[in-house]
Amino acid sequence: MRVITGTARGRKLKSLEGREVRPTTDRVKEAVFSILQWEISGAAVLDLFAGSGQLGIEALSRGAGSCVFVDASARAASVVRENLRATGLMEKATLLTMDSFSYLKSCRCLFDIILLDPPYHSLLLEQTLPLLSPFLSPRGVVLCETTTDCSLSQTLGGLTLKKEYRYGKIKLYLYRGEGVE
Repeated sequence: MRVITGTARGRKLKSLEGREVRPTTDRVKEAVFSILQWEISGAAVLDLFAGSGQLGIEALSRGAGSCVFVDASARAASVVRENLRATGLMEKATLLTMDSFSYLKSCRCLFDIILLDPPYHSLLLEQTLPLLSPFLSPRGVVLCETTTDCSLSQTLGGLTLKKEYRYGKIKLYLYRGEGVE
């Protein structure tokens, strides 16, 4: 796993070990940031279910202004911390070891980009998406990754599906706040 481009280009990233871990492939990560390329500059990013932090780190490397990384696992937070240090991006990051739902209950921030890549088949996407609208800036986007056998609704709690992408066995969904083109 590595940072694809930007200020930390080529830096290797550590990953979590274990059978339940499934890092985003470089191909899918490249697709995510191709989709988001016009949204990134100076953006406030939220990486929920951060895992190794590779999506938020890629956003920072490509010019995002800040990123909040949230993961309930202390092991994941440790890997994110190591990856942020290795890439020199720690000063633009906030790392929280807590449940994503608890974070959202206490959050008072607005984000330009919210990245969601929870464990597949966990129903966390379906539970989290309806909660995100209050945390989006007026032009904010939510991008989530899942498997092709998962089907998400056109509208969810103030979010409207704008585009769906397929990359092999992976599906990406791009949502915006209702009424935002």
